[in-house]
Amino acid sequence: MELSHLEFLREWFAGFAGSFHSPDGEEQRNIALKEEHTQKVCANITRIAREEGLDGERAALAEAVALFHDIGRFPQYRRFKTFKDSGSVNHARLGASILVNGGVLDNLPRNEQNTIITGVRNHNSFAIPPGLEPEPALFLKLVRDADKLDIWRVFLDFYRLPEEERASAVSLGFPDLPECSPKIVAAICKGELVRLEWVKCLNDFKLLQLSWVYDLNFAASFRMLDERDSLRELAKTLPQQEDIGRAVTAVREFAVLRANL
Repeated sequence: MELSHLEFLREWFAGFAGSFHSPDGEEQRNIALKEEHTQKVCANITRIAREEGLDGERAALAEAVALFHDIGRFPQYRRFKTFKDSGSVNHARLGASILVNGGVLDNLPRNEQNTIITGVRNHNSFAIPPGLEPEPALFLKLVRDADKLDIWRVFLDFYRLPEEERASAVSLGFPDLPECSPKIVAAICKGELVRLEWVKCLNDFKLLQLSWVYDLNFAASFRMLDERDSLRELAKTLPQQEDIGRAVTAVREFAVLRANL
């Protein structure tokens, strides 16, 4: 991707996101959260791309995928006042539709359009869809890693803030109960990803986030995760129980191993 194209897309995104700004304090916190998240995901993907050896034009394309990965969140929140897809709309598919129907990518080569739309549409899928061409698959893996790395930051910030300062949509409405689901703990100990439909409470959701370690794709991503100490910080927010401790140990040992490959 030419840098002039990337600059145009950055300007388009700024105008699009800005159109959702609200004078309501709570609503604006949630919109601002997604603007900041996008900036952080762009920074993450740029670093991963660089450390994985992508050249300047491919790194620019990676940033474009990150720039647009969550554009569906803005109309989703305006209409439904939630970021929970199961209670509203699939924000990734909505984002892809916005790009296609709005002609945002029309000045780009067809292969770049396809790569961006594939990345946006599938960044929140449980797994990489089978049958993708190598290039769209690569950029999809990049944005999924970059997204997870910042979502960990978003949730840690949420847990640390006083309740009145939190972006209310972050927790997705899960009840803050003292227990967690044995099925989820068992899955993590076996090295498996946790499915969102298994989640019953906030602690389950935290464990789901820990399980994302098994879905990271690049050594650079694991190094960044280690630098930020996100797993240890997230684990500190969970009940200090033996079974949860085993799950935490499993993901941390996996992450250390992959960071050193």
